Amino acid sequence: MVNSLTRLTLLSVALTSFLSAEELGKMWGTAEEEAKYYPIVNIPIPQNIPMRPGSFDMLPDGRLAVGTRKGDIYLVKGAFDSPPAPEYKLFATGQDEIFGLSWKDNAMTTTQFGEVTKISDSDGDGVADRYDTLSNNWGYAEGHEFAFGSKHDPDGNIWVALGLSGSYNSHNLFRGWAVKITPDGKMIPVCSGLRSPGGVGPNAEGAMFCIESQGPWNGCCSLKHLKPGGFLGHPASYNWYPFVPGMDTPKVTPDSPSRFQLEKNRIKELVPPAIRFPYIKMGRSISGFNLNQTGGKFGPFENQIFLGDYTLSLIMRATTEKINGVWQGACYPFREGLSTGIMNVEFTPKGQLMAGGFTTSRQWPVRGTEPYAIQRIDWNGKVPFEVKEINIKKTGFLFTFTKPIDKVVAANPDVYNITTYTHIFRGGYGSPEVDQTTRKVTKAEPSADGLSVMLQLDEIIEGHIHDFNLDSLKSKDGKPLLHTKAYYTVNEIPKK
Repeated sequence: MVNSLTRLTLLSVALTSFLSAEELGKMWGTAEEEAKYYPIVNIPIPQNIPMRPGSFDMLPDGRLAVGTRKGDIYLVKGAFDSPPAPEYKLFATGQDEIFGLSWKDNAMTTTQFGEVTKISDSDGDGVADRYDTLSNNWGYAEGHEFAFGSKHDPDGNIWVALGLSGSYNSHNLFRGWAVKITPDGKMIPVCSGLRSPGGVGPNAEGAMFCIESQGPWNGCCSLKHLKPGGFLGHPASYNWYPFVPGMDTPKVTPDSPSRFQLEKNRIKELVPPAIRFPYIKMGRSISGFNLNQTGGKFGPFENQIFLGDYTLSLIMRATTEKINGVWQGACYPFREGLSTGIMNVEFTPKGQLMAGGFTTSRQWPVRGTEPYAIQRIDWNGKVPFEVKEINIKKTGFLFTFTKPIDKVVAANPDVYNITTYTHIFRGGYGSPEVDQTTRKVTKAEPSADGLSVMLQLDEIIEGHIHDFNLDSLKSKDGKPLLHTKAYYTVNEIPKK
């Protein structure tokens, strides 16, 4: 007789097989080329361990900690070896959907559905024997009320992003808020307006962000700045403002179709998404992310954010910059072809990127067909020809590349295809791309070393995603870009 877990796995695979590639998200078609630079290594998992990774952390002794959807924490030795020879040890159990792990002061802090918990091994036998609740000062009643937690920030706080009730309402205390938990267990509400957040963490400058999923009041997935006192767009969490002295309830007209840029100018608390990921093209269910600070061990993308996507089984990267006091930036394809739904990623001391996740029976389709997996992305030392970073300027965009470009081709304004669009800010689920424009490059100026090109545009459209198609560019040695698309979210245009 087929057991329940097998039935759920078969159901997930069946759902995936009946969904078209369009429904699951168009792939970039670059997996074979990506493997030449960033090969994927499978980390074996014993059959008797139902490993559904939801979070990772690194221990000082070089082991990998894995928190699972089932509430277990495993410590893994040998996952970073080549070839990997992992040894798994169960450290703790009895938690509930662990979507945040952070090791500090010889203890593990977990973020789970209902609380932030400090877990320690007081007798030194390698198995946790002490579980201390740091905070459970928020409501929890049903399965959509996920809680995603950060690593400890420089002050020792854990930042937690709390999903709504049923993805639409805030029936329980502080659902739809981001909060931070101090080392002594005090909960501090930070900002409101979340819907179904994912990973939480800093950018290179230390500002805290979380991932938001497409849905009501969110036209697509996005990276949102957790600005203290800010409102991030979804009004369901208004009912908890009376519990937060000093914060005023923002004024939003319910179900009034608008644009984020218009509302941002009207509502002083409204914080625009720093990066919007065009739906299907760049993410469908973005999950955990991690900052690359490996000192060049992972290639040319130091201080960039690497993000997993659950539905599309892939990894993207992103860069951020602050313009006129507001965060914004760009997103870029990185690596497709992972074997399951990616829930989180983590960089290792060796400069590898761990990625892991699972599939479920909740009718959330996943392109990868494995029920769960841990995989490792290694850099083999070869540098791909890529857009390294995009930065906005007053009259256009500066593109930096990983290798010198063909300056003759790059100096031709006609080789660049640029469109722009935005989304409707509304209570309906998601949004089509609207208000499309086509922009013209009036001048293209490559740098002397060929590593960058400054594009002057006829106009930058504030509030729009700028969608760049660079398939005509070549490197100095005549090679095409590995990924020809990149997307920049313009919240602000530099004043000088």
